[in-house]
Amino acid sequence: MKKGWLLWLPLAVFGLFFGIVAYGLINPAERTIDSKLIGKPLPQFALPAAAPGIAGLSQADLAEGGEPRLLNIFASWCLPCIAEAPVLEGLAGQGVQIDAIAIRDKPEDVAAFLKRHGNPYKRIGSDVDSRVQLALGSSGVPETFVIDGKGIIRYQHIGDIRPEHVPVILDQLRKAR
Repeated sequence: MKKGWLLWLPLAVFGLFFGIVAYGLINPAERTIDSKLIGKPLPQFALPAAAPGIAGLSQADLAEGGEPRLLNIFASWCLPCIAEAPVLEGLAGQGVQIDAIAIRDKPEDVAAFLKRHGNPYKRIGSDVDSRVQLALGSSGVPETFVIDGKGIIRYQHIGDIRPEHVPVILDQLRKAR
């Protein structure tokens, strides 16, 4: 009887291990992954058009004109992207230039998304395998970057842009001039 507790030791060790792993999954130390490219030039890329009648996108396009702009990473299948669509329309209505990259999408789906939810974008590149998204340090959709007039990433907004985020976005665009 004195050594009966030894039979329960492996179960107790497994329970302790399971508890530690579960706690780490429920309460991760960092919930977002910020791009390491903030303050650095955009990576080189040239993407074909994501939908008919809309120009594709390259890093050179984002450095032309000398004015800061937004680069929005979105997808037609993304529910938060639908939620942010009216806010992006409002920003475009205020004169903010917005370009986009559609992630893992089909041209017909992007076209349907734009028809249904509006098109605030000047150009939309198609990133079917997420290579440019990953090169930007983007961890999901939607995500938006402020790009200065020289093609330098100045700010990253993770998640959908909501009305309460608009003042911060506009301030970041002013700082990027």
